[in-house]
Amino acid sequence: MAPGGPVAEGGEEKGGVRAALSGLTTRGRSFLAAGVAAAVCAYVLGQSDLLRVGLLLAVLPLLCVAVLYRTRYRVAGSRRLSPSRVPAGSEARVQLRMDNVTRMPTGLLMLQDHVPYVLGPRPRFVLDRVEPGGRREVSYRVRSDLRGRYPLGPLQLRLSDPFGMCELTRSFSAYDTLTVVPRTEPLPPVRLGGEASGYGEGRQRSLSLAGEDDVIPRGYRHGDDLRRVHWRSTARYGELMVRREEQPQRARCTVLLDTRRGAYQGAGPDSAFEWAVSGAASALVHLLERGFAVRLLTDTGSSMPGEGADGFAGATQESADSAGLMMDTLAVVEHSDDTDLSPAYAVLRGGTEGLLVAFFGDLDEEQTAVAARMRQRSAVAVAFVLDSTGWTQGAGSAGPVEDRLRQLREAGWTALAVPSGAALPQLWQQAARQRSESAVTGGTTGFSGGWS
Repeated sequence: MAPGGPVAEGGEEKGGVRAALSGLTTRGRSFLAAGVAAAVCAYVLGQSDLLRVGLLLAVLPLLCVAVLYRTRYRVAGSRRLSPSRVPAGSEARVQLRMDNVTRMPTGLLMLQDHVPYVLGPRPRFVLDRVEPGGRREVSYRVRSDLRGRYPLGPLQLRLSDPFGMCELTRSFSAYDTLTVVPRTEPLPPVRLGGEASGYGEGRQRSLSLAGEDDVIPRGYRHGDDLRRVHWRSTARYGELMVRREEQPQRARCTVLLDTRRGAYQGAGPDSAFEWAVSGAASALVHLLERGFAVRLLTDTGSSMPGEGADGFAGATQESADSAGLMMDTLAVVEHSDDTDLSPAYAVLRGGTEGLLVAFFGDLDEEQTAVAARMRQRSAVAVAFVLDSTGWTQGAGSAGPVEDRLRQLREAGWTALAVPSGAALPQLWQQAARQRSESAVTGGTTGFSGGWS
């Protein structure tokens, strides 16, 4: 619900009276039955006084129903969710506000907000009395260890009369969505190898169109900043000339996440797949903070954020939006039914990558060959290979994993095995050391590059 904007409660008029009568409590039904019985006895026995008592007993619950029925549209509510995007394991605060927009005080109110089971118990609040034009605010917290998108609402309001004769439950129509993104870990600012043009430490670089000082001018256009006027060229050509704009080129990186169902075993927050998702999120956040233009790529060939050149994140001021979009994607990413990494390779083959960081599940010989070919378009390629058997059984078969790592390293990858419960910051530093040792021994050929 929009914060501060009341939303009228209730439903359609059709069937409203019947719904109101169905809200009679046990006390209300007992009073109504006693009143009818007293009225029948009074008629049979000819006792007028008993008839008055019977009418009073029968009319009282019906009067309560009528009052609640007429006031059910005059209570308004709103919800404020802060923040709307939280990492797994963190809490978000939900604030509910109820406004009495009538000129009469309300009776007993009970608020109940619908939340998914994984976010915790369903919150319930009791409001004793809200004065005319009054407001009540209550809050609760939600928390989930599982990433995903969870709806909050609709908010339910239970109205009760002062005599406890009738209770009506109505639902507001609006709801909010809480996005639980993967956990991220801060990564150390390490470097691998030397620097390549446009890469290195990931800072924004400028390519001059002609020389270091970018002095090739162009004709003045309406709206150009006069501070960019190049007076020497203006004197030479006899017309107003301005310096050309510098063309920024940001260091680029692709984070590849293997989501193949057959590449992982086990499920839950401590599974190998969830570690890979969390690792990809940590790498994305770290590289964006270091100034890289980053994109998220999955084995299916889908790329996020899908804006800018070749689907990379846009300008610096758009980094926060791009990071939010990619984190939202990782919040709901699931296993794919694909068995091949070829769609991702086709995307990488179409361009020149600066840095490629991949999180692979189990690799057979064929998929290892596909992954090895991905290295050809990248200045630096780092692979984290998860042995899901070791994650589920506590110890995996080291032979096949080492064979896959050796094949990737021969192709130019900096490849590391990820044991169960490994910490990504330590692996990040280990990859930097492995890259440095490979550069010293001449193990990497074809490209040179750096990463941070």
